[in-house]
Amino acid sequence: MTAASLGSGPGDGVSSGVTLREILAQDEDGILHLVLAPSGQDDTVVHGVIIGEEDAARPYAGHLVLAAGLRPDAVSAPDMVREAARRGAVAVVLRSGGGDSMPEPVLAAARESGIALLSRAEWAEWGDTLELVRSALAFGAVGSQDSLAEGAAGGGLAVLASVVARYCRASITVEDTQFRVLAHSATSADADGLRQSTILGGRVPEWRVAELRRSGLLRALWSSRDVIHRPADETDPERLVVAIRSGGEVLGSIWAAADGGQLSPDAAQVLRRAAEIAVPYLLQHRLRGSTSRRRQAHALRGLLLGEGDRHSHMWSLELAPDVPCAVVVAERDRASGPAAVRTLQALALQAAAHRATVRVWRESHRLTVLLPVPDGDERDAPHLARELDSLAAAMPDAPAVWVGAGTLAVSPSGAADSYDEALLVVRALREREARAVRPGSSGSTGGRAEQQGPIRHAGPGDVRQTVAVLRVLDAIRPLWERYGGPVQEMVTTDLAAGGELVRSLTAYLDAAGDMSRAAQRLVLHPNTLRYRLRRVRERFGIDLDDPDTRLVVTLAVRLAGSDAPDHHEYEGF
Repeated sequence: MTAASLGSGPGDGVSSGVTLREILAQDEDGILHLVLAPSGQDDTVVHGVIIGEEDAARPYAGHLVLAAGLRPDAVSAPDMVREAARRGAVAVVLRSGGGDSMPEPVLAAARESGIALLSRAEWAEWGDTLELVRSALAFGAVGSQDSLAEGAAGGGLAVLASVVARYCRASITVEDTQFRVLAHSATSADADGLRQSTILGGRVPEWRVAELRRSGLLRALWSSRDVIHRPADETDPERLVVAIRSGGEVLGSIWAAADGGQLSPDAAQVLRRAAEIAVPYLLQHRLRGSTSRRRQAHALRGLLLGEGDRHSHMWSLELAPDVPCAVVVAERDRASGPAAVRTLQALALQAAAHRATVRVWRESHRLTVLLPVPDGDERDAPHLARELDSLAAAMPDAPAVWVGAGTLAVSPSGAADSYDEALLVVRALREREARAVRPGSSGSTGGRAEQQGPIRHAGPGDVRQTVAVLRVLDAIRPLWERYGGPVQEMVTTDLAAGGELVRSLTAYLDAAGDMSRAAQRLVLHPNTLRYRLRRVRERFGIDLDDPDTRLVVTLAVRLAGSDAPDHHEYEGF
């Protein structure tokens, strides 16, 4: 198992620990839920965190244990809690069991052992919990024992930047490792153009990053623990920069520019201390970004699948309870290659650009878009479906992508119905395309749709009858699988042998019994098709002249050619 002891502070100091109350106070996203704390939140002091289970020789003194991989209802869960307490742990975090309560055997074990017990939110990951505890421990390590830390305490990165600017007599920017500006001090009117463009754009310009990379400054910044000096030149003022580190991990950097003056003599020392103070704030910033995306992804999935509390999901997604919504689904060909991932990513960006309130759920083979439509225009979702189809068709080496729009719901609470319909529209498009060109055919039936290419986007009204048929097929599938009889035997046996008879029956039924047209579609002589249908009668005792039999066979071949609703492969935003 893996263990991570995080008792050390952002610099070289050692954390004196943080209370359970302080950890929970940092938890603005609701990652953790306190189940019980026998010693009280203020007397439960955490000095580090351990993930998983170490060998019996390693003590857990003062640590919070993340029980990764262990369900709270597992038989071994109570024993794990007792063992953690025996080895000195002060708290254990178990994953949520999907409800609000913890199993009584686990509760009893925690009470008996005197150890605090917490549960991790269902939408969160263990990495979120680790980041939360790291952030709290880093805040504890920073402390407020000097004037710089005291001045920035509780104010966030913006206050820290202002305080550091005053001490250094400089303009300050705090950036992440992607050179995005997280905070900055006030900008004077005579600030250099680079600083102004960086702050206005929210990130360092690409040309500047390339220049820093070529000069070797970035390599020095990411590998050095000291403050790096960049002298003034004809266009830029004197600058100091230091990396913000948590242990061996680089989180970002602090830049100080001597705009219109000189840096203070102790500016390097101030920046070095500022980098230590900034650690918990950057950990907190990163945690908020990742948890916000994950919480929204969990809420979107729950809203569309009809799981959990719809009002809570709408709140997490920041959706007004009365805004009309529609769902658009884009599904790629599963047999496609590496370009498939890039295609869905591009479609997700296009959908997000359609409207700021759009929410996206991406799976391995499918993109689902929840589209709020404030003006209630029913054409909006089909319009987005057409946009996504056009983008997929224009991308080089892109796989086939089918895009379906569901009916506009009067509020987000009806999004699940729109989602179900969008999935059916996609299935209808795929089925129509598959039935239009059969294996072994010439590839065309001479219809206008085939001449123009396959239609791969639609709204519910465009494929209404096929969607109705799919609903019927889904409803009768369980009955068919249980009571199929000789027709089911024929279909199962033939599909195992390659499906020649099923394809022949499908073409014959699609042609309404016209032997010549069905044979032409299969690129066969009519006598060959007659021979195959005769085999169906002789081998399986199926009489196609009987209308009830024809109905059952029609349903059977449609069931054989129609995919059942599949399971979801969740990947999140």
